Amino acid sequence: MKKTLLIIGCGDVALRTVPLLKTHYRIVGLYRNADRADQLRANGITPIYGNLDFPTSLNKLAGIAHFILHLAPPPNHGKRDTRTLHLLSALTNRTKTNSAILPQRFIYISTSGVYGDCKGDLIDETHPVHPENDRAIRRVHAERQIRNWGKRNYISTSIVRVPGIYAANRLPLQRLREGSPVLLDVEDSYTNHIHAEDLARIVYAAIRFAKANRVYHACDDSHLKMGEYFDLVADHFGLPHPPRITRNQAQEQINPSMLSFMKESRRLRNDRIKKELHISLLYPTVHEGVKAALTSNQKK
Repeated sequence: MKKTLLIIGCGDVALRTVPLLKTHYRIVGLYRNADRADQLRANGITPIYGNLDFPTSLNKLAGIAHFILHLAPPPNHGKRDTRTLHLLSALTNRTKTNSAILPQRFIYISTSGVYGDCKGDLIDETHPVHPENDRAIRRVHAERQIRNWGKRNYISTSIVRVPGIYAANRLPLQRLREGSPVLLDVEDSYTNHIHAEDLARIVYAAIRFAKANRVYHACDDSHLKMGEYFDLVADHFGLPHPPRITRNQAQEQINPSMLSFMKESRRLRNDRIKKELHISLLYPTVHEGVKAALTSNQKK
């Protein structure tokens, strides 16, 4: 009999992962909007209603699955991930009338933003976290709560830190068409990337092979600055390169959310996913991935 896997956050990446999972697991997916239930069923997922912002709606989750895959983002405000706190509480809500078994494994999809600005240094998963905005602070809070929860309940927990995700439907084409600026090369920051299909394969491998209390970088082999990435996409899609501006000019011309990404520069090592999760990347760099995205878009 197949074991059950519960997905929290059934978005694009989760749906890309399902074809890899469904031959091995019975998949249940949490939804909060009624129109999502049919989409989940169409993808081979058994839908179950629950809203991470309302703890009482999560009562049915205790004992429902052997494996948990948590991709849902934190709330958009504050410095605590209350959604993850509600989820963890629900999964271990054992009462006199409910002696449900605990999950065996919990995989959390986090972000590389937890490191903050590393001045372009090449870092591995042992590098200390140093979140520099509330969005990243909430992620660090979630990671710590999950690891502590796992230790208390003897549940294997692993964290996958993800940088910028791209695919044929996830490219900065609109920004390029609008002529949105990027930083001058001498002031630009290093970014990290992963193709959505490779991320799905990493998530699947993490469920199978990840070590307990272990962090993994889900990134490719690219070491590009943000402007170089935008130029690469522009060249493939026949669009003009974005204008280059100074950091001082960026303070006035770029929205705060995008500017926060531009302020952080780091290069991630990905040795662990290759050695421990046995990953061989379909798109080792963004050059291969963007080229494939162009071909995919041309076929539509």
